Amino acid sequence: MADAMRNASAANAPLRPVRLGPSDVLVEREPGGTLYLRSPHPLEAYPDKLTLRLEHWAKAAPDRVFLAQRAADGSWRKLTYAATLAQVRGIAQALLERNLSQDKPIVVLSGNDTEHALLGLAAMMIGVPYAPISVPYSLMSSDFGKLKSIVETLTPGLVYATDGRPFARAIDAAVPTGIEIITASNPLGSRPTTSFADLLMTEPTAAVDAAHAKVGPDTIAKFLFTSGSTGYPKGVINTQRMLCSNQAMARAGLRFVGDEPPVIVDWLPWNHTFGSNHNFNMVLDNGGSLYIDEGKPLPGAIAATVRNLKEIAPTIYFNVPKGFEALLPYLRADADLRKNFFSRLKVLFYAGASLQQFAWDELQEMSVATCGERVIFLSSTGSTETSPLAVACNRDFPRPGNIGVPPPGVEMKLVPAEGKLECRFRGPNITPGYWRRPDLTKDAFDEAGFYKIGDALKFVDPDEPGLGLLFDGRLAEDFKLASGTWVSAGALRAQFVDHCAPLVRDAVIAGADRDDLTVLVFPDIEACRKLGGLAADAAPAAVLADAKLRHEFCRRLNALAGHSTGSSTRLCRMILMSEPPSLDAGEATDKGSINQRAVLTRRQALVEELYAPQQSASVISIGE
Repeated sequence: MADAMRNASAANAPLRPVRLGPSDVLVEREPGGTLYLRSPHPLEAYPDKLTLRLEHWAKAAPDRVFLAQRAADGSWRKLTYAATLAQVRGIAQALLERNLSQDKPIVVLSGNDTEHALLGLAAMMIGVPYAPISVPYSLMSSDFGKLKSIVETLTPGLVYATDGRPFARAIDAAVPTGIEIITASNPLGSRPTTSFADLLMTEPTAAVDAAHAKVGPDTIAKFLFTSGSTGYPKGVINTQRMLCSNQAMARAGLRFVGDEPPVIVDWLPWNHTFGSNHNFNMVLDNGGSLYIDEGKPLPGAIAATVRNLKEIAPTIYFNVPKGFEALLPYLRADADLRKNFFSRLKVLFYAGASLQQFAWDELQEMSVATCGERVIFLSSTGSTETSPLAVACNRDFPRPGNIGVPPPGVEMKLVPAEGKLECRFRGPNITPGYWRRPDLTKDAFDEAGFYKIGDALKFVDPDEPGLGLLFDGRLAEDFKLASGTWVSAGALRAQFVDHCAPLVRDAVIAGADRDDLTVLVFPDIEACRKLGGLAADAAPAAVLADAKLRHEFCRRLNALAGHSTGSSTRLCRMILMSEPPSLDAGEATDKGSINQRAVLTRRQALVEELYAPQQSASVISIGE
């Protein structure tokens, strides 16, 4: 099978038919070099509030499955649109009786599940903001520092966790007494706890309809907190206008989701804008079905995703690059999984980082070998502040990295900065600011009201802007060598990780004010263990000391250096780190992205080791 897939000519195979929107763009150029990009097509009308779509589909398709989640016995617990609306209205009545408000919002500590969805929709129905919080802040943190900061910022009136037992320590540490706690199971022993079932049993009254009528485009729907990679998380205000306009923007490119209700199997967390505002809202807006995936792209957790995809065939599949990579060995080994996965798949969609070429190639080859057609890969970029889609690729492209052009309704400004083009956005999908942080809000926008996302972009072809844009690094990550030469750290890091796949999970480039560049490497311990042929229980330090592995890294480092064009692209030395990035120390966000500055600061001793006159045994160098 592997040989057949390798020999398949994926690039020349027919593309599976899928209806997408136009990808043309208008470009205006100012004398100083600033560019303005926008779609020539108008943004279609969108509702004032997302919950109108729940009411619409409860009437138009009452018996269609909206949400499905595995029950304890392994069966699918399904909720139709009509049942969802009925339960949401009851919960909304219960919330009204608690006098919650934007100054006393709802905090959700637990992850994706049906109860979480019902509570969030009920809150939006009556105009009360809710804030889904990263689960690791409660379950993986040792000091609950980020959770405490969020609770202090929000001053919630209600805190929810589906299962009280694992969240008890976090609640006791971070949530002041007197704030109502609600759980679906295992009430807290340390304080009074309300049962979620009590909310469900509440009979709705006309007060729910009256409150819903008052919700408008500027009503705050939710607070989503940034990853906190540069300090404590910031609460991004998400209005109804942002959420609804962004779905109209998404549908402008992915026309097929409006033709046929999408079916998705998705694990992406709802405390992030990708999983919630993009994916959950796309299902709701277009009357689709969401199968909540309890799996994750991690050892021991990916098996649940595989089981779900073997049963449920998605029409569009969303994931981060590491998620696609984690699926590859299972797809490779299981013909039935491949057959179901590709059976009605229209689009493979990645975001959050750049997909590595090997994963792109193999998935394309698999689709051709399995169903005789190539399934298109698409991507987009944005942020929590752009809700999230701000640039989208909706055209076929032969390799990963193309993020497309602005959709209808978004204005993009590209401002020359240190030889790059800094990207800024304006439109109805942009946040009005950060909750209770006017200082941060002011700094986030330029004088013309464009949001400064902090990314640099470049054209695939400057002479044909409609071909799309490429990510050109985070401006905050770039630095100069001692020679004054600028280093595009983000692009170089991506090149290194791709070149060393699958042995590397992430990396941080060092070299600010130094003579040459080095790299701190977060290896993929499991892939490294397999390369060395070591036992499954071999400790990370022993794995990274393996001579065969070090030789392979040295070979790849030399090969990469051989293709470099100068000091700004040549990585001279590396250290493999057995300690993973720390969430509490701010080295990593809960979605897995790396804070370069925090890593370099916390691991300054390793940086000095890379630049020491006498190299230690831990350093791998070119020329060895």
